[in-house]
Amino acid sequence: MKSLFAAALLLPSLAFAQATPVGLWKTIDDDGKTAKSLVRISEQGGTLVGSIDKLLDPKDPGDSKCDKCSDDRKDKPVVGLQIIRGVKADGEGLWGGGEILDPNNGKTYRTRLKPVDSGKKLEVRGYVGAPLFGRTQTWIRVE
Repeated sequence: MKSLFAAALLLPSLAFAQATPVGLWKTIDDDGKTAKSLVRISEQGGTLVGSIDKLLDPKDPGDSKCDKCSDDRKDKPVVGLQIIRGVKADGEGLWGGGEILDPNNGKTYRTRLKPVDSGKKLEVRGYVGAPLFGRTQTWIRVE
């Protein structure tokens, strides 16, 4: 009976440990209400990358390009654009060490990803220098 009780206590922590940023996410703007896009995060060569699958804002034309980007993504279509690169597991449910691109202004930021709510939501923090100096968006898992 004691081992059954211990196993029951362990299950929530196992579910949390298995929560990963890999999947399809609905991005929510800083206002916390406006759905902007769908981003697919996948694992490639030991790191996580994320690309825009679809734009959800009716004001965004489907053929928009990243004209403000200054790297290899300059003038590439926003749909299909890789906005997350080089993210790795940091331990304790965090992923970091990579970068995230804001296609609206072309700037890249260091990033930290943290699955929350048993992996149903993803806290995405973009920052300059230390995580203290940045902003966080909460994305919603689609699949």
